[in-house]
Amino acid sequence: MAYFDGCHCLGNRRQNSILYSILKNDNQTEQHTHRRPGAALQQQACSCGSKKKVALRCPQITCKTASAVLVKTLKFVKNVPCFRELPAEDQLVLVRSSWAPLLVLGMAQDRVDFETTETPEPSMLQKILTSGQERRGSPHEQRDQGVTLADIQGIKAFLTKCWGLDISTKEYAYLKGAVLFNPDLEGLQCVHYIHGLQSEAHQALNEYVKMIHREDPARFVKLFIALSMLRSINANVVAELFFKPVIGTVNMEELLLEMFYGK
Repeated sequence: MAYFDGCHCLGNRRQNSILYSILKNDNQTEQHTHRRPGAALQQQACSCGSKKKVALRCPQITCKTASAVLVKTLKFVKNVPCFRELPAEDQLVLVRSSWAPLLVLGMAQDRVDFETTETPEPSMLQKILTSGQERRGSPHEQRDQGVTLADIQGIKAFLTKCWGLDISTKEYAYLKGAVLFNPDLEGLQCVHYIHGLQSEAHQALNEYVKMIHREDPARFVKLFIALSMLRSINANVVAELFFKPVIGTVNMEELLLEMFYGK
């Protein structure tokens, strides 16, 4: 394949294609936690409701579950041979960019559902007392005031879409490969190689779908529609919702690096 000829990262290890790597990694079938999805996604009549701030109803349980999914996700990434062959700089770029969508994909695969509750609006006195602190705070701190109902709706819509498609373990593996190997990120050295890996993931998924779901010729397109929904989910929202209740002000990127390179 032409993608691999011009990249020094591949060397002579052509056999470590994305198809080989992901299938080899995913042969250890994960047991799904089959929980029934929660209440149906509620539609808001106006945009005002979607801007309301919400938080997890049971943060202790949900955050613990999300953390376990993140550990499995990073383990999946580290066990892909062609990922390990990439330069360390490229590995960091890919992990920083893909951890959140991969986590939400993992939550869909493990059938992790969650409920939220509306956070109370601060009183006028609280707003007056904290206004000076907000002006002195950084822009990030000022934004870091919870997630909106619209953010939750985006995540819930993606989870519901995946559960409705009844995605198989192998399909999830190919989707993870397509998300992980994103050649459009800035700072990558082995762009052509990574582009080739993503193309192989797409091709492998397409061939698998055609073989297993012959009665549904549009399934490949449906899976890509789900991926497009995944791209709209903001990583800061994922960190705020599922990890801030546990790690507080700890930098999420530092935590990721510690988890990824820690023993």
